[in-house]
Amino acid sequence: MTTSSFFSIDPVARRVSLNARDPAFYNNPNAVYAALHAECPTFYWEQQQQWYFTGYDHVNGLLRDRRFGRQILHVASREELGLPAPQPHLKNFDLAERHSLLEIEPPEHTRLRTLVNRAFVSRHVEKMKPELAELANRLIDAFAEKGEVELLSAFADIIPVTMIARMIGIPEEMGPQLLKWSHAYVRMYIFGRTPEDELAADQAAEEFADYVKTVIRERRAQPRDDLLTHMITTEHKGQYLTEDELVSTTIVLLNAGHEATVHQIGNSVRVILESGYAPAELFKDEATTERTVEETLRICAPVHVFQRWCLEPAEIDGVSFQRGDKVAMILAAANLDPTKFSDPLTFKPDRNEAPNLSFGAGIHFCIGAPLARLELNAVLPILFERLGGLRLKKTPEVKDLYQFHGLDKLELSW
Repeated sequence: MTTSSFFSIDPVARRVSLNARDPAFYNNPNAVYAALHAECPTFYWEQQQQWYFTGYDHVNGLLRDRRFGRQILHVASREELGLPAPQPHLKNFDLAERHSLLEIEPPEHTRLRTLVNRAFVSRHVEKMKPELAELANRLIDAFAEKGEVELLSAFADIIPVTMIARMIGIPEEMGPQLLKWSHAYVRMYIFGRTPEDELAADQAAEEFADYVKTVIRERRAQPRDDLLTHMITTEHKGQYLTEDELVSTTIVLLNAGHEATVHQIGNSVRVILESGYAPAELFKDEATTERTVEETLRICAPVHVFQRWCLEPAEIDGVSFQRGDKVAMILAAANLDPTKFSDPLTFKPDRNEAPNLSFGAGIHFCIGAPLARLELNAVLPILFERLGGLRLKKTPEVKDLYQFHGLDKLELSW
């Protein structure tokens, strides 16, 4: 049995006590994941009151297992499951989530994803590479002569939100407001959220939805060559998206299209700077750049936890689940499974082992993965090439957002 000031592991009972809000954990979750892999890769998390899986094969399998899903009310009622009624103070948030690609199952998920998927395939997003290079260079021009920068606010925050806004057809000048709404919105997913977090998320959802509706009205009147117009005007088996579906889809694309990538740009820069590798070697050509990016995604994934409802009785790793149970998969821990990755806590850019699970798997595999990968592969080499001698000015501050692992600040100098 392992114990420390903020966690304990009982491998016999498969019980873990872990305070996810303790800085000792969220500053370095990989160390805890290593302990879990060694003693108890499948465990009941006391504070969260549900089962968690960290093993690569179990996580990969659960992400693809159709006995588990992101929603449950399509197969059972709240009364049957003993779930509480919707909370009135979250009505705007719940409405925005009702048709979210992240939260629905087939056939609705299939219909929405089919309409959106075309915009995110690799061959389409690849055309955005020159735009990405221009934007990255323009941002670097603004601080290159200063010799120091807080990278998140000056660079990482701006690139993903600008690119996803361009794709959808949202004016770029809305970027700062989109970030504010998104940051408030995603706090609904953190452990230990407060009533204030919930009220702020609901207000953000209401304002976000109202804004998206105004843009939808504009596109109906004046169509453009953008994703929002495509979603409005394209039918799937004789059906068009409703306004609520358009709003939910636009919100989830804007949130997911930048939130994780912002974190990953910061995480990747930090890992590279702490690795001791020369950036010129890591980014000498497209192949080495791609391997470097995939290794940073493996060792410091931006999204740590995804949850599923059990839709029918199932047994995973000796644990029995009934319809209505919730299970969770720790993607970031699966990426550190020592049965799949040699010396898993070490950054090895020349790895040729299992693919990382940072974008998930199965029907809910991240639709924006090609765009996120393009952004990372395009802007990281430019950053390190333009700022020779780049180094950490201060020890980076990690956000108290366990599920979304990222930095609060990344102060650099050169």
